[in-house]
Amino acid sequence: GPLVVLEYKRGKGNGMTAARYIHQVLEKAWTPLYVAAKAHLRRKIFFQQDGAPSHGAILTRNWLRKHQMPVFAHPPSSPDLSPIEPLWKTLKHRLRALPRLPTSIEGLQEAVKKVWDELTLDDINRHIAQMPDRVKAVLEADGGNTKFEYMHKGYPNCIALS
Repeated sequence: GPLVVLEYKRGKGNGMTAARYIHQVLEKAWTPLYVAAKAHLRRKIFFQQDGAPSHGAILTRNWLRKHQMPVFAHPPSSPDLSPIEPLWKTLKHRLRALPRLPTSIEGLQEAVKKVWDELTLDDINRHIAQMPDRVKAVLEADGGNTKFEYMHKGYPNCIALS
């Protein structure tokens, strides 16, 4: 799907609120994708979000219920098994490998969108194919932390850059 750059200032009181999440993510980004996918697939589609406070806020839950958008249940404290997580690491790695790093917010946004658009289906499928191993590791750890790393099984370009 498309990369959406969220607009808000960092700092106390300026973070991602439920109202910002609803406006920028659910209304502007998710709803058009949801409507198109539902029409194309003609089956029930679930929305996945993590335990971020803005995701679990009453305002957000009411909005999702009002718009009849089913959400996967997500425990408040659980491992993040979404294939998007290692993909962020791939994106950061490729961004830092650019010949010239951006020097402005606008330049950074442009560069991130360019790198995002260059990700291939193979890049995505590699992370999806890795999911059984990740789930197995979490199950073996009884839902706790795992030492699972993205560097194994042919993922040499996925390194932690946070």
